[in-house]
Amino acid sequence: MRIVFAGTPEAAVPALRALAASDHEVALVVTRPDAPLGRKRVLTPSPVAAVAEELGLPVLKAARLDADITATILATAADLGVIVAYGGLVREPLLTGLGAGWVNLHFSLLPKWRGAAPVQRALIAGEAELGWAVFQLVAELDAGAVYRQEPYTPEPDATAADALRALAEIGAEALPEIVTAIGEGATPVEQVGEPSYAHKLTLVDGLLDPDAGAEAVFARYRGVTPEPGAHVRVGGATLKVAELARVEADIEIPAGTIRMEAKRVLLGTVDRPVQLVRVQPAGKQEMAAGDWWRGLRLDELHVDPATMDTDSETEGTTR
Repeated sequence: MRIVFAGTPEAAVPALRALAASDHEVALVVTRPDAPLGRKRVLTPSPVAAVAEELGLPVLKAARLDADITATILATAADLGVIVAYGGLVREPLLTGLGAGWVNLHFSLLPKWRGAAPVQRALIAGEAELGWAVFQLVAELDAGAVYRQEPYTPEPDATAADALRALAEIGAEALPEIVTAIGEGATPVEQVGEPSYAHKLTLVDGLLDPDAGAEAVFARYRGVTPEPGAHVRVGGATLKVAELARVEADIEIPAGTIRMEAKRVLLGTVDRPVQLVRVQPAGKQEMAAGDWWRGLRLDELHVDPATMDTDSETEGTTR
């Protein structure tokens, strides 16, 4: 199969490498434009762009798939488009303009968690089982028929970054075989069940609410790490929580209170505490929570009440 590949972040890199190493031909790689990164805001190619250039593949950088970009992609006369977290809308005539259309490697068991942040939202919801799917891209958000999907169970303490890394590798390994099957006329299966939606995360999604209970706090930490990052508010300032751990011991600390107990910095919730392992106070570098706490010279500290804004809008057709 002659393929156009569209992707941007690190999670898309294994799929690109797998296709480039297969019997299929990657005719063009489409990715987002270079973005300013770091404190000096240096323009930096996307992870997919960097790997495509390393592999000697032609690269097209585009913020949106407009008429000119669409014409360039269609001019490749590719048999199939493969998209993995590109970050832009695929509309007609591009959507159905290639021989077999487009397929999407998506990191959930469809129709659960359609949308931009499936792994993150599943972890926040406390789900133990994740998964990946390769489906036919259609106009409706992540609603196309599925060629293959498989479950994946992450480690109990795995963050979104850990789970995405694993899913990206597992899905990428299967992708060349799925593309071969599509070329041989494989028929996808329609999705069955009630869909749920994984809206894009915002900074407020990272706010830990001690009134939610230890498991809910830990689940949210897993889902928002590393982006947009877990945090609490202390005295009106943000305290980022880079690493959090469960506490199995029977220790009682009022919800929202931070104390040091048995050389551990603990945050109380409504049922049992969680341990702050690494934190980053406002305006400072990340550090061990014990070092931060000893510098405060306090017996206890109370976090500001959490006001969680969970309203968000369903996003349009993207990948």
